[in-house]
Amino acid sequence: MIVKHDISQLWLHIPEEIPQKLDRILDAAPESKVFFRADDVAAPGKNMSRMLEVFRTNSMPLCMAVVPAWLHEMRWQELRTAAGNSNLWCWHQHGWRHQNHQTRGKKGEFGDERTSAVKKKDLARGREKLESIMGDAFEPFFTPPWNRFDADTGKALKQLGYTAVSRSAGELKKVPLPEGLADLFINVDLHTRNEPTPKEGWDALFNELEAALATGRCGLMLHHQRANDAAFAFLDLFMKKMAGHKHLQPVTFRDL
Repeated sequence: MIVKHDISQLWLHIPEEIPQKLDRILDAAPESKVFFRADDVAAPGKNMSRMLEVFRTNSMPLCMAVVPAWLHEMRWQELRTAAGNSNLWCWHQHGWRHQNHQTRGKKGEFGDERTSAVKKKDLARGREKLESIMGDAFEPFFTPPWNRFDADTGKALKQLGYTAVSRSAGELKKVPLPEGLADLFINVDLHTRNEPTPKEGWDALFNELEAALATGRCGLMLHHQRANDAAFAFLDLFMKKMAGHKHLQPVTFRDL
């Protein structure tokens, strides 16, 4: 299990003007559905518990993408104890091992450098493992590692009975999905940012947020391993600001 813990430059601290900027963006947004998706879930820990606490305290739903190969019974029991049995959570599948199989181009676990049969086998055994451990808590949604996969994988997901996938915005144009398989894309990245300065990071984040809300559906991607005090404080601030804007509807994949 390999997880990066790099902290983005914008989370060095939260500038004083951020709450006011956030208010302006939320005030100007049209009626929008908003969902949060946390990736690389499987291992309990301080940041995992802290993330769950922020969402639970604000009564905000969270879609959690669980890596099957990283999960076992003990970890699942610890996660459920920390999370509690709540309708706020949407536990779903995040690849199989979160392992890159591409030797060229961008990283991908389900790219074009493996056979269709091998990829389908990994999808199926990942789902079977999660269903056997999580029981009724598992929901048939799929988030691919690195937010992308090839056309063969889309067909396999449809054949295996998945309801929807969640990728990066724009992937639908690159890799269309079979009929009946919905694309619940994310369009705001909170933690895996690489702008060189805090100001550039904040500017880019707010540009993404404003553009996403303008479409009427905003999907925010979280990586709790890369969150620090400032990142969690902003998450809490964002949720509290959302609660004061009735035109912003928090949802999970089930609602979409």
